Amino acid sequence: MQFHLQFDSPIPPYEQIVAQVIFAIASGRLETGTLLPSVRELGPRVLVHPNTVAKAYQELERLGVIVARRGKGMEVTPEAHALCQERRSGIIRQHIRDALHEAVTSALPADEIRDLVEQELARANGQRRKDNLKESIREKR
Repeated sequence: MQFHLQFDSPIPPYEQIVAQVIFAIASGRLETGTLLPSVRELGPRVLVHPNTVAKAYQELERLGVIVARRGKGMEVTPEAHALCQERRSGIIRQHIRDALHEAVTSALPADEIRDLVEQELARANGQRRKDNLKESIREKR
């Protein structure tokens, strides 16, 4: 699994890791039994302190998404897929709520907001297709 952290984001890196794991499980890219990279391995890879990764893993464990397996590492739980689908919806809903609140308070008319949403949804669907293609090419190598 590839992690992409945005250090200029107001969202702390550990929350970005949590969200990305949740999204990967919800989408089926991470399946039950999959082992996550160790704290010591992932920290340097994503340019954060291992304690940041540990905090993310603790949160995911608290949510019931991963579990520590002695001698193996952190493993995706059988319940994770359903939990993550629900959690993913909540995360996305909050982002949409925040964006809509900002648009409405800036006096942007509702029809313009709808147009922007449709344009960005079309753009995101195009980007998702490109990302899926890149990932399938990487997996074949």
